[in-house]
Amino acid sequence: MSTAAESDSEAARPKPGRRRSEDSREAILQAATTLVVELGYAAVSIEKIAQRAGVGKQTIYRWWPSKGDVLLEALAEKASVYVPLPDEGSWSADLRRMLDDSFTLAGTSQLAELLRALMVEAQLDPAFGARFRADFLERRREALGVLVDRARSRGDLPPELTAEFAADVVFGVIWYRLLAIPRPFDRELADHIVTLLGARA
Repeated sequence: MSTAAESDSEAARPKPGRRRSEDSREAILQAATTLVVELGYAAVSIEKIAQRAGVGKQTIYRWWPSKGDVLLEALAEKASVYVPLPDEGSWSADLRRMLDDSFTLAGTSQLAELLRALMVEAQLDPAFGARFRADFLERRREALGVLVDRARSRGDLPPELTAEFAADVVFGVIWYRLLAIPRPFDRELADHIVTLLGARA
């Protein structure tokens, strides 16, 4: 006869099916990201993702409606991991940390290709574009808004600066360099943005 402690232990132990599902999900996200870099977005298909990940197509379609959505989840997951929001003690320091982390993400060839591919898909497919804005673009803007609110509560935010303008500057620069001009995400660029957004009237 099992004890209460044994029952609690059984309940807390991950179910085999759950673990397999998570392993499959991670394999799918990695396969999709790798294939975009190797083949380009247009050449990637659900079939190729499934083959690379070692799963059936139905598994992918059960969780995502399109290849764009698979890649969107992969991107959002990486952004959450690589762009944290630690309190660095001041608005300028917080902004600098976010820029450094965001530039590292956008400057990685694999992630840069993924960002470009998703932006292209968002222009071609209005329904996907709406999901891209809600699930990634707006979340990154909201993350920057957290830093703005933190600075305002500390009293070190430039008086006229709004979260909307800060986000337009930061993400406008990132997307312009990703899509329009092949220039690096370097310390000089971060310095200019911090100076612009950190200036006090």
